[in-house]
Amino acid sequence: MNRLLVLGALHYDVVVDAPRLPGLDETLVGSAVDYRFGGKGGNQAVMAAQFGARVSMAGRVGRDAPGAFILDRLDRAGVQRGGVLETDSPTGMSVAISDKNGDYGAVIVSGANLLNDGICAGLETFSHVLLQNEIPESANLALARSLPDDATLILNGAPFRELPTDLLERVDLLILNRVEACQMTGKEDVWDAVRALKTLRLRGFVVTLGDQGYTFAKNGENDWMPAPAVQVVSTHGAGDAFVGALAAELMTGAALKHALSFAQTAASRFVATPIAERSDLTREDVKQAMPHS
Repeated sequence: MNRLLVLGALHYDVVVDAPRLPGLDETLVGSAVDYRFGGKGGNQAVMAAQFGARVSMAGRVGRDAPGAFILDRLDRAGVQRGGVLETDSPTGMSVAISDKNGDYGAVIVSGANLLNDGICAGLETFSHVLLQNEIPESANLALARSLPDDATLILNGAPFRELPTDLLERVDLLILNRVEACQMTGKEDVWDAVRALKTLRLRGFVVTLGDQGYTFAKNGENDWMPAPAVQVVSTHGAGDAFVGALAAELMTGAALKHALSFAQTAASRFVATPIAERSDLTREDVKQAMPHS
């Protein structure tokens, strides 16, 4: 049976609800505060498990209350956490502000995540590996160089940073949002960025376009798919829901185009669902909501 390894960041997230995002030197009165499990690595691992994948997490947390909170969340999600090590550094944190429209901005303090060295035992037992850019580049490189050739390597290039050629050449599928695609290519228009990505030596890529859907190119196939119209509760975590769902569906042996449709449907359901109910979303819920259903 296929198994997914997620190497990435684990954060304790503080999320504040406000009427809008504050401007420079401005203080606003918020309406609520919530404490959540986070980090792109952790979020994507939990989402992949929620949508049916067998998932192992490799990361770092501190020996502190936020670290204990994170370990408990992984356990409750059914994510195997033998590769999550406790350190003397504080657990990584983020502080996010979410406005009345569901848009948000955040600041991350990496903490223990900076100690991640990418050294993972038993790589030969994983069919798929998922990386992001919230841990040191050296960790991603170390894992990529050790990974068996027959394993599928997925890289979510978020947050943006310049990627070394030897890492890009090993990645089977690069996932970017529209801002990251423009940053990577130096283009101002996302469609110019997509055209530029097609000229690079990439095995495959996906660019997510928010409410405009996504576009992809791999193995000579490329397409654009619009997003379904939904009433958004909050976009916080939407990208991680998309990536986790995509990894989970690819592990079933599904073709990329089908897996992307599954991922987009999952992300659309995710942003339209109240935050307290998002952990109840299942693979069957997504399947029933897919366009062909």
